[in-house]
Parts: sequence; structure tokens; C-alpha cells
Amino acid sequence: MQNQTTSSSSSSPAPARRSGAGPRPLWNRPAGALSGPLPILVAAVLWGTTGTASSLAPAGASAAAIGAAGMALGGLLLFLTSRGARSLPARCTGAERRLLVLGALATAGYPLTFYPAVARTGVAVATVIALGSAPVFTGLLAWAFGRTRPTARWTLATLAAVLGCVLLVLGPQFAGDAGRVDTLGVLLAALAGLSYAVYSLIGGRLIVRGHASGAVMGTMFGAAGLLVLPVLLSADTHWLATARGAAVAVHLAFFTTFLAYRLFGHGLRRTTASAATTLTLAEPAVAAALGVAVLGERLPAVAWCGMAVLALGLAVLTAPAGRRGR
Repeated sequence: MQNQTTSSSSSSPAPARRSGAGPRPLWNRPAGALSGPLPILVAAVLWGTTGTASSLAPAGASAAAIGAAGMALGGLLLFLTSRGARSLPARCTGAERRLLVLGALATAGYPLTFYPAVARTGVAVATVIALGSAPVFTGLLAWAFGRTRPTARWTLATLAAVLGCVLLVLGPQFAGDAGRVDTLGVLLAALAGLSYAVYSLIGGRLIVRGHASGAVMGTMFGAAGLLVLPVLLSADTHWLATARGAAVAVHLAFFTTFLAYRLFGHGLRRTTASAATTLTLAEPAVAAALGVAVLGERLPAVAWCGMAVLALGLAVLTAPAGRRGR
């Protein structure tokens, strides 16, 4: 799940995006020439398959190991194919290297919290909570570190996002099914949103300081891949030797990490950040639809209303600010 930092652009000057995911940060600014909205939409659809794909892993695979496998392989691919990633730490100041370390830790934290959240709460709920909480955390962190003060529009949109999440999480109870709320799963999904917000803000700050966006992304994801390796190696990895387990790991690594980020970067070269974020709202819709259609998840009407309220809040947050009087 990784697509919220552009969502928070009205409350933070950092040109970063989210990882919903990822957990997905805005690593490139709109500039120049290659692609447009279609690659961004395809990336959002790929990100929306993350939760469902992880749920299809063999029974012996732990949720954390699934996330670690996808991040380890996907992060390595991004590192090896991102120009300047290997030399970036040497070009950074001491303070910037500390930021890279913190960003890598946050990037590694996303799959280790998001995938267990999916296992406990379901694809739709985990994805929407992570998606909805990330811009809230991004705005609060930017405010806490003195970079910007919240605007009225950000506050209104954030309240709508929080209300949407509450309706989504408590929807089963409102519908008379009191046994379906998993508090730990909800907290893990929110932690995934926090992880995304942290590494997005850090990535944006490094890019603002003049470092190439691809190098920043490749370095942070490559380091995160190394950080999650102990989690993968300490777990039972026999599921990776099965055809189904290998297919899940390859899908998460190649399609939802490597390819999706590449498509998103190409699309941003001819698409504004606000338009890109609106397009990536397709991610929770795809995740919810797949959760219902493929995994047989069921959400009551009040939970779907919560999802609609959340989408409205995110749309308000990402809409271009109105032009003031001349």
C-alpha cells in the first residue's frame, strides 16, 4: 500500500508519495516526456492485488515472512536497476546518511506490519486503514517537525478519513456481528500507514536536497530488503519451494514492488501529482473488490459507506487548491 504522500501534499511541502506498501512515495516530480495517466492507473491496480496475493500463499507461510520475501527480492531489483543507488551513501552528508537509515527502517517496517494486518483483519479493512491513516500521519509529522501547519482543508479531509476508517472497522459491530473486529490487526494496519508516512517524508526531504529520486528509492528499498532478510530466514521457508509459494513471492516482488514503482515513476513524467494521487485511489477499490470476489470477504453496508467517506476525504485532500482572487 504505498500511495499517500502526494495525498498529503497540501499539508507538507515534501514531494514524496505512498508506500501503500505499500504501502508508495512520490519519488519523481512531473517533468518532461514519456508517459501519462495510464501507467499510474496500472500501478495502482497492481498495488491493489497485494493483500489478495499474500492471502493465497500456502498455509505454512507466516504473514511476516510473505511480506519479507516480497520486500527482499523487490528491494534488490530496485537497488540493482536504479542509477546512482550504489554510490548515493558516499555522496550524502552524515545527517543524510542517518536519514537514509531511518527511511530504510521505516520501509522495512511496512511489509512486516501490513501483511500481518491483512491476515488478521482481511484485505479490504487492512488496505483502507493503511491508506487512510498514512496522510494523517504525514500531516502530523510535518507539523510536529515544524515544516508546515495544517490547513483547514487538510483538517476537514483528515476528519473525513478518520470517520471513514471508524465506520469501516466498526461496521461489523454496527451490523450485529460483534466478533469480527481484530484490534491488533487494526493497530498493525495503522502502523503500516505510519511506516509509509515516515519513509515517504524522508525520501521527499532527500530529493529536495538534490539527490536523484531513483537513487533515493533504490537505496532505501535495497537496504530495507536486507533488513527484512533475518525475518524471512528465521521463519519456515519451505512454502517458497512450492509452485504456489514461489508464484506469490514473485508477484509481490516483481509486480507490486519493482514494476509498479517503475510504472508510477514513468507516469509522473507527464501527470501532475494531484491527478496521480486521484488515480491511485483505485488501489483500495481493487483491494476491496478482490477481497470480496476472490477471498469471499463480506463487508456490511455501513462498512462500504465508511469506505466511501474515506475516499471522499482523500479526494478532498488531493484536489488542487482553488485559485484565489486576482
